[in-house]
Amino acid sequence: MPRAAARTRGFTLIELMAVILLIAIAMTIISVSFSKSLQAAKIRGASRDLVAALRYTRGQAIVKGKSQALVLNLDSNTYTAPGKGAKQLPKGMALRLTTADIEQTGANSGGIRFFPDGSSTGGHISVLQGQREWRINVAWLTGDIELNERGE
Repeated sequence: MPRAAARTRGFTLIELMAVILLIAIAMTIISVSFSKSLQAAKIRGASRDLVAALRYTRGQAIVKGKSQALVLNLDSNTYTAPGKGAKQLPKGMALRLTTADIEQTGANSGGIRFFPDGSSTGGHISVLQGQREWRINVAWLTGDIELNERGE
């Protein structure tokens, strides 16, 4: 009888290994999920900063009564608002610009211009990271700026 009582106490090595394996699988799933959420937050934050720079540029055009442009350099993934220094996107992200021909300053650079009445040359800017894309649309007639997520 004492042998049977000693046997029922504790866990076998196989049971312990099974529990450790399940914990390892759960931690892997959680870390992958967290990593994707962190990447999404980074691209969302960079896109919102770019929207803020566009709104600042539009505001400057209205306040100063003369046209102002936000300039983008696609080679270095930077953008510059009037009177501000160049701001670079985090590593692994890229910019894509569609704008009026007159606002193209080079093969891989250009901008979106805002006028004193609030209107703009219009276009859109995409912030890309892997398959994820955040697209910023600028309406030419009203100068309204809208941010949309596309892709996964």
